[in-house]
Amino acid sequence: MDLGVAGRVALVTAASKGLGRASAVALAQEGAKVVICARGAEALDSARAELEGYTEVVAISADVTNPTVPADLIRAAVDQFGRLDILVANAGGPPAARSLDVDDAQLEAALNANLLTSVRLVREAVPHMRAGGWGRICLLTSSSIKQPIPTLALSNTARTALWAWAKTAATDLFDDGITMNLICPGSHATDRMKDIKLSGPIGDPAAFGQVVAFLCSEPANFISGSTVLVDGGRAVGLV
Repeated sequence: MDLGVAGRVALVTAASKGLGRASAVALAQEGAKVVICARGAEALDSARAELEGYTEVVAISADVTNPTVPADLIRAAVDQFGRLDILVANAGGPPAARSLDVDDAQLEAALNANLLTSVRLVREAVPHMRAGGWGRICLLTSSSIKQPIPTLALSNTARTALWAWAKTAATDLFDDGITMNLICPGSHATDRMKDIKLSGPIGDPAAFGQVVAFLCSEPANFISGSTVLVDGGRAVGLV
């Protein structure tokens, strides 16, 4: 299937490893030009080297949770390639904790990283997508927004808030040719899963990246405001 993204410009954040990197690779393999960012220089260089095997790449060392960075990243993408068509917003998850054990500072940090970071990126990206009459936004969250995980109270809270915001915002974008969806991974073979030691089915990050690429594609033009679970059937709720 031709995903129709060859020559498009994509920004993928927190893309040096894990599911962010897999998403960037899948888009690059489809011919999209890719801007990536991450904090760790060594992993970022490794990701850039891999992506350069498929497409044009700009790699920026940055912490996307810094409130000023989203605007800088969007500007860098447009300065380099003249446009922005695709945003894959990703940020590292907060530490494991149970609900009654977290304090205000931990909640504020989680909301900044896993709610506000994506909101800032979308706000900065949308004017460029509207100017081009086409856009795809994919927000990486977690299957825990459908079935909360008791030991991930911070992630459950922040990511579910992002779901509510995105569901509302998607209705404001569709008539402009812009879709926005959440993709909700369960356990995948990444460093993050090794750290929090969740049990159950383990997914392949490369396959996950291909799902992201589809949601960012031309054929997915009538999918918006959706939450797509990629969790091996772990979440069992009906809604």
